[in-house]
Amino acid sequence: MELNLNCDLGEKSNYYDGRNDHNLIKIINTANIACGFHAGNIKEIKKTILDSKNNSVSIGAHPSFKDKENFGRKRINLSLKEIDILINDQLNIIDKISKKLNYPITHVKPHGALNNMACENFELAKQIGNSIKKFNDNLIYMVLPKTEMINAAKKIEIRYACEIFADRNYNEAGLLIERSDPNALITDPEKALENISEMIEKKSIKTLSGKLIKTEIDTICIHGDGYNAIEIAKKIKNGLETKGIVFKPLNKLNKFQ
Repeated sequence: MELNLNCDLGEKSNYYDGRNDHNLIKIINTANIACGFHAGNIKEIKKTILDSKNNSVSIGAHPSFKDKENFGRKRINLSLKEIDILINDQLNIIDKISKKLNYPITHVKPHGALNNMACENFELAKQIGNSIKKFNDNLIYMVLPKTEMINAAKKIEIRYACEIFADRNYNEAGLLIERSDPNALITDPEKALENISEMIEKKSIKTLSGKLIKTEIDTICIHGDGYNAIEIAKKIKNGLETKGIVFKPLNKLNKFQ
């Protein structure tokens, strides 16, 4: 079986100093790079792309609301036209830099509140997908399974990858538990591996109560700014490889060949 291990990187800001990025890039297969709207800047984008290129890590855009004050985690209501502009502006920023460095982006993963809202709102998820497809119809839309994101991706017939999280817990609906909840985060590497191993084996999302919800799984996410992020990444990569899992950059998965 093949899988992808992804991480949100280039998010240097007042919330996070980027200390884990360089070491994580040596472990993961795919980097979701902040485009400067919730975190990061041109210098960080260039640095992260070059580091990814040197480690054969595929790269993608990690667009968000324009909200550095709240690290893109505050919900903001925008019209669909405004969402289109929001996505397009950020794709243009990272695409221009990546092409200059001769290492093009291969996917798009919305960040924070934008991602959470897209999980709940079909029209929003569809607009994000259409904006991606209009920009480059070869890009992969990274979505959360069992949400409106995957419904929208299928509707507009865009290439998509289903993502599960190693460092977050799920509620009974198969959605991520809000970060304000004390049970939201998983910080123990052993627990993270245990959860992910069961999800992969059962092809399911595992909720906090232990309920299993059948799903497609293409990629596993570890938040770069998370507590124990490096240790969790190592534990999952090594643990799953011993079970026969082959890890590849997102765009190299057989699903996209």
